[in-house]
Amino acid sequence: MKKAIALFLVSLCFSCQYFEKKVPNEKELLDKQLREINWNEVDEYPSVADCEKLTDETQRKQCFFEFLTTTIQQKLAVDTLSTLFPKLDTIEVKVTVFPNSTMEFEPQFPKDSVAYDTIKIDSILRIRLVNFPKVNPAIKRGIPVKTKFVLPVIIKTE
Repeated sequence: MKKAIALFLVSLCFSCQYFEKKVPNEKELLDKQLREINWNEVDEYPSVADCEKLTDETQRKQCFFEFLTTTIQQKLAVDTLSTLFPKLDTIEVKVTVFPNSTMEFEPQFPKDSVAYDTIKIDSILRIRLVNFPKVNPAIKRGIPVKTKFVLPVIIKTE
């Protein structure tokens, strides 16, 4: 019986070490989490209602980019962009989708581009690229975030 009590007391003394675990520092945990997050990728890409029904992430992303490219091309097709700049067949447009679902469009030109009136093209884009269907912003860790990407938009369909 004395052996059992002694064994119990010894195990009780050594088991106390398991209760003395150090509580992690909140700031250290936060810093560790922030380092582990890849800030260059989102959990969910922006999307529109037509693409929401797709379950595969790659297909949803492709659907969104195709929808956006087609919509931009349709909006620019009614303008004189192709007649004003007959040599311009494709333009790259930087699209920014903000967390509040608003969008901004900005034409991208090569640094040495002097062949086109960039100010005029920019103003045409700003006038034409309005009244887009609602776009759901990208999601990162459950929070809507701003995303930017560049789309090649075909001006000439000939």
